[in-house]
Amino acid sequence: MNERRLRLTIAACLALPLAAQAQGYPSRPIRSIMTVAGGADIVARLVAQGLSGALGQPVVVETQSGAGGAIGADAVARAAPDGYTIMLTSASALVMNRFLSKSARLDPLGDFTPITKAFETVALVVTSPAFPVNSMRELIEYARRHPGNLSYGTSGIGTTHHLAGESIRLLTGIDWVHVPYKGGPPVITDLIAGEIQVGFSILATAAPFVASGKIRILAVNGAKRYHVIRDVPTVTEQLPGYEPPSTWGGYFGPAGMPRTIVARLHDEIVRILNSPEVRAKAEDIGFPVATSTAEELSATIRRDIEYTARIVKAVGIRPE
Repeated sequence: MNERRLRLTIAACLALPLAAQAQGYPSRPIRSIMTVAGGADIVARLVAQGLSGALGQPVVVETQSGAGGAIGADAVARAAPDGYTIMLTSASALVMNRFLSKSARLDPLGDFTPITKAFETVALVVTSPAFPVNSMRELIEYARRHPGNLSYGTSGIGTTHHLAGESIRLLTGIDWVHVPYKGGPPVITDLIAGEIQVGFSILATAAPFVASGKIRILAVNGAKRYHVIRDVPTVTEQLPGYEPPSTWGGYFGPAGMPRTIVARLHDEIVRILNSPEVRAKAEDIGFPVATSTAEELSATIRRDIEYTARIVKAVGIRPE
């Protein structure tokens, strides 16, 4: 038996247990690890409820968002690739972490099996009603007149919001100061208190404060306007040449999952997300449903890696 045939035989033997498991899948509860915080847990639980009914087994949501999602992602990467451990994660947690930590070991393409994109996050640029600007163009002009005196808050160093702020700086040449926080809510708190002038947030976090008049939206930090706030323009509309970072959430499993299990999970998750009830609830809280094939999700990750590497290098962010 030649070496190539031997390798194929070994691979086939190793695949037999997983193939047998796939025939009777699922036969026990499934863990759905969520590495993102905030309103996305509502989407995760809606999907888990739908999967439980469709698959005939409980799907238990576990929140493991510590260390920027790295802890939860590591648990999934180390799990058996048998379909009993899946993950809802974000572009920030899966892609950006590898550029921020010297100890980051996970490969977003090599250590996971993409299942489907789930949603986009509606990202915003916000300010307080007292701040004398009404658009991104006015904001840039203000920053040019007051170099170094304008600060913007984000949910942390290396997040999509931080990369967005630095992308705007690189594009326009403004001199504004980044103020990183541990999460999104403190950004809004300090914005209202006047400690910072601009904040990057998501609609799910900002909505109550927009409704009460405590903050104002300057722009949607995404590829297109959001129908719930259709009068608010995007950053790109006001700053030609600006490229917003990805803000998706998606489902993954460990590397090496059987195709039959991936296909079944994909079809069921996509069906659940696109049901009128789930779609309406997700959109109401600022997580518009956006599903994909596994191949499309892999292509998105490749683009995100290239984008993040380019911005990180230009800004000089170094892993710690």
